[in-house]
Amino acid sequence: MGCTDADYAYLRELVLEQSANLIDPSRNALFDTKLTPIAKSAGVASLRDFVNLLKNDQPPHLHRAVAEAMTINETSFFRDVKTFNLLRDILLPQLVERRREERRLRIWSAASSTGQEAYSLAILLAEHLPETTSWDVRIFGSDISRKVIEYARAGRYGRLEINRGLPARMLLKYFHRDKEEWEINPRLRAMCEFYPVNLCTPPPSLPTFDLVLLRNVLLYFSQEDRSHVFHTVYQRMADDGYLLLGNAEQAEGSTDLFETEFSSESFFYRPVVRT
Repeated sequence: MGCTDADYAYLRELVLEQSANLIDPSRNALFDTKLTPIAKSAGVASLRDFVNLLKNDQPPHLHRAVAEAMTINETSFFRDVKTFNLLRDILLPQLVERRREERRLRIWSAASSTGQEAYSLAILLAEHLPETTSWDVRIFGSDISRKVIEYARAGRYGRLEINRGLPARMLLKYFHRDKEEWEINPRLRAMCEFYPVNLCTPPPSLPTFDLVLLRNVLLYFSQEDRSHVFHTVYQRMADDGYLLLGNAEQAEGSTDLFETEFSSESFFYRPVVRT
C-alpha cells in the first residue's frame, strides 16, 4: 500500500522542521523516488512502513536522512555565466585590490552542494587573478547534506558532471583524469573547505567573509527563514564585502541589511554600513 495524503503531509512537515525546505504537495512523488532506498536500508518493506517507523520510533538519524535526501542538489561548474563574468571582471578584482596589503581572502559558498561552485571560484582566481596563489585564500563551502559535503571534499567528478559548464581547456589545466573520474588539482582543492551547515539554525564558528554566494537556495525557504538567513549572512560579512544571490532571488525584506547594485547584467548586494 502506498503513502496516504497524511503520510506525505507528515514527510513535508518533517523536511520543513529539519531543514526549513518547503516541499510543495505537487512534488510528493519525489518522496517515493528519494526515500525508497533509505526505507530499504532501514529494514522496512514500503515507504508507508517507513513513515510509521519515523512516527513511532522517531530515530533522529533517519529524520536527518529524510531531510538530506530531499535537499535540492542541482549544480554545475560556472553555473550562470553572467554571475561568473561579474565576479571575474568586477567584484573579485575590486576585492583583491582592497586586500592587497593583507593578502587574505575569505569566500563562502553557502549552498555549495557537491562543490562545483567553490571549485569554480578557485579556478577563477587561479586563472584570472594569479597573484592570489601566494595569498591566504580560503573558500568555505557549506550544505545541509553530509553526503554531498563528503562528495565535495573528494573533489572527484564523473564525465557528465565535468561536461556541465567546465571548458575543456580548464578541465585539462586544473583536473587530473583517474579512470572514469576527474580529480581537481590538489592546490585548488586545498583552498576549499566543506562543512555541513543548516543555514536556518545558529551558525557554527565562521570567519568574516569578503564574498558570499547564497544562490538558488532561498526559493525553498519561508519568508521567516529567509529573514533569518539574511541576518546570519550579514553578521558574517565584511563591511565592504559582496553578496550574490541566484537570478530568480532577491534580498526582499532585508533592505535594512543590504543595498542592491547592478553591474554587468547582474545584481549584487553590499552590506548596509553598520552604525
